[in-house]
Amino acid sequence: MSENHELPVAILGAGPIGLAAAAHVLARGLTPVIFEKGSTAGAAIRQWGHIRLFSPWQYNVDDAARRLLEPTGWQEPRPTALPFGAELVERYLDPLAAIPSIASVLRFNTEVLAVTRQGMDKTRTRDREHQPFLIRVQGPHGTENLLARAVIDASGTWSQPNPLGQEGLPASGEESARAFLTEPLPDVTGADRARFSGKRVMVVGAGHSAANTLLSLGQVAKAEPGTRLFWAVRGPGSAQRLYGGGDLDGLPARGALGRRLRSLVEDGVVELLSSFSIISLTADDGALTVHASTPDGEREVPVDVLVPATGFRPDLSILRELRLELDPAVEAPRALGPLIDPEFHSCGTVPAHGADVLAHPDQDFYLVGMKSYGRAPTFLLATGYEQVRSVVAAIAGDTDAASAVHLELPETGVCSTDFGAGCDAPAEPATESGASSCTGDEQAAEAGCCAQPQLLSLGVPTGLAHGRSGDRDY
Repeated sequence: MSENHELPVAILGAGPIGLAAAAHVLARGLTPVIFEKGSTAGAAIRQWGHIRLFSPWQYNVDDAARRLLEPTGWQEPRPTALPFGAELVERYLDPLAAIPSIASVLRFNTEVLAVTRQGMDKTRTRDREHQPFLIRVQGPHGTENLLARAVIDASGTWSQPNPLGQEGLPASGEESARAFLTEPLPDVTGADRARFSGKRVMVVGAGHSAANTLLSLGQVAKAEPGTRLFWAVRGPGSAQRLYGGGDLDGLPARGALGRRLRSLVEDGVVELLSSFSIISLTADDGALTVHASTPDGEREVPVDVLVPATGFRPDLSILRELRLELDPAVEAPRALGPLIDPEFHSCGTVPAHGADVLAHPDQDFYLVGMKSYGRAPTFLLATGYEQVRSVVAAIAGDTDAASAVHLELPETGVCSTDFGAGCDAPAEPATESGASSCTGDEQAAEAGCCAQPQLLSLGVPTGLAHGRSGDRDY
C-alpha cells in the first residue's frame, strides 16, 4: 500500500476538468500524470472554438487552477463575459497547460487503451484495493503499461456522438451516408458556410447544439435564397421544453437562445418536424433522403446536408476490466444517475456532489466531468470543478473535505431539459462581423453577453422524488 502512495495520480484528458484535477492534485502535494489523446490541451474544445459559451467566465475558471495561474502574471478575463470555445482554450487552458508543474506531466498524442488493476482482471477480489492501477497507453513511444495510485477519468464524450437511429443504434444506411453528415457543431457562418448556402439542411436534435446551429443557419437562410431549414426532433415535447426557460433562465444567453429559436420557427424560417423518428437514410444522385416514422405515417424528406446534434455517450470500453457501478439508464455513476436523468433534470437543479456520489467499487477510480454524466447532457464546468476538488481530497485521504461539497449554479427556468450538447456548449452566435451584440443594458439582457446571472443555492435532487419513465427525445 505504501508503495502505491509513491505512484502518480493518472488523469485521462487535458480539457478544463482534467487540468483542474491536475491543479488540485498538485495543491495536495501529490504527483499527477495527464494523458491526452490530442496534440494540445482542450483538443475537443478547439473543434467547436467558433461557438460562444452561455456560461460566463466566472463559472469557467477553477479555483486551484487560478492559484497556479496568478503568480505567472495571468490576467483573468472579465467574470461576466461569455467566451468562445477558442477563447476558453487560448486565455485559460493554454496558459494553465504551460505552467511547468503541469507541462512536465502532460503526455500529448497518447491514447488510453485500457485501465485495470495490476496483476488481476475484473473477476479477482482478494487484495484488489491494494493493487495499483495499470493504464495501457498508445503514444509516441509505442504501447506502454504505466502504474498509478488512483485514476481520474476526465476524457469527456465528444468522440462518441449518439447515432441517428431511434433505438440507440445507427439508422439503416447511416454509415454510407457519412458524406452528407457534418460534425455536431459545424462553423455555419464561417469556414463551413458554403456547404449550407442555398441548400436543404436538416438539423436533428432537441438541444442547445441544435438550437445554436439553427440560429446560425437562420442567418444564412436570410442572406442566401434557396436555403431551406428543417429541424427534426423525435418526441412531441412541448414548445416550452424545446425553447427552454426564456426570461426565467439564470444564464441570460441560454434563455435568449430559446427565444430566438422560437422566432425562427414562428416566422417560417425553420420548419419544425416533431415526432420525427429516423428509420433510414438513402443517398442517391447527390442528395440524401431521410426516411422517418411520424404520427401520420412514414415521411420522406430530401436534404443536401444533415447536422446530427443528437448528443453524446461515454466510451466505457477502456474501463471494461474495472468494477464500475453505473446507472442503467444514463450510464453515470449509480448514485448520480437519478440526479441528472434528462427526463427530469435542469442544470440548476443538480445538488453539489463529489467523491461520495462518484465512487465505484474499484476504490480510487472516478469518472468526472462530462463523462461522469454518461448520456445525460446538461453539464456545467463549475460542476466538474467541484467534482475534482472533492475527488482529489478523497484520494489524498481528507474525507472531511471530500464530503463537504458546495456549489451554486444558475437555474435554467425549466423543470427539465433534453439539450444535446451540455450546458457549457453554445450561446447565441456573434454577429457576422464576429463582434458581440452587447451594446447596452437592454441589449445585454436580451443577448445574454454582459448581464450578471443570478446565483441560486442548490440542494434538492430531482429524479429520485419523481420516478423515472418515458421516452427521451433526440
